[in-house]
Amino acid sequence: MFVHPGFDPIVFSAGPLAVRWYGLMYVVGFALVWWFGCLRINANPKGNWQQKDLDDVMFYGILGVILGGRIGYVLFYKFSDYIHVPWKIFYVWEGGMSFHGGMLGVIVALVWFARSRKQHWLDVTDFMAPLVPLGLAAGRVGNFINAELWGRPTDVAWAMIFPLVDRLPRHPSQLYQFALEGVLLFVMLWWYSAKPRPRGAVSAAFLIGYGVFRFIVEYAREPDSFLGLLAMGWSMGQWLSLPMVLVGAAMMGWAYQASKG
Repeated sequence: MFVHPGFDPIVFSAGPLAVRWYGLMYVVGFALVWWFGCLRINANPKGNWQQKDLDDVMFYGILGVILGGRIGYVLFYKFSDYIHVPWKIFYVWEGGMSFHGGMLGVIVALVWFARSRKQHWLDVTDFMAPLVPLGLAAGRVGNFINAELWGRPTDVAWAMIFPLVDRLPRHPSQLYQFALEGVLLFVMLWWYSAKPRPRGAVSAAFLIGYGVFRFIVEYAREPDSFLGLLAMGWSMGQWLSLPMVLVGAAMMGWAYQASKG
């Protein structure tokens, strides 16, 4: 059994300004996505992607993550709270981001980018999909440092006590998500995308992979206190992940069928 180290959430401060670990992890995540994106471009110098394209799509993607993640959190998790104090939607420093909302925001941003460059939007999402888990991994490290999104009580040997929560040994679910949705999903998609695939197949693989991993990890993650478990004993995260798997499976079938025609 382990005890969470209780990291200071602030890296350093200068007067009223403070750099927080969670925000820093966002920067690290975007930097990793950009760097590995450069590696993908350099590995295929005769491809359609150039350095400027990556720089531009990163700008669109960052906007999509931040706006979509915040709006998704408001709509999926705390709509009844924010409808009474709508101005607090802009209080991003108080926390509250949704992956599923961020994903929708990124999809909208990438479609917008594709239209502006007269590219097929699935070509853009296929290029970016293997890079997304790097940002997810960095975000989960931030969750662990902040001792937030902790797991359910357990008696496994690697259980962890989060003193700011209670004295119960719990699953370090943030690390599970880091390992599965971040590292493992990245390795799988990087390998899968290393060879030519039908248009849309890599994007479909991301939807299936993330949806399955998130659905599994939710069994170890403590449900949000203000929501609890929903129908069938599933969490909101599981209900939002299920459509990802179904859409991804349908997209994968369509991609390979279309490639034969």
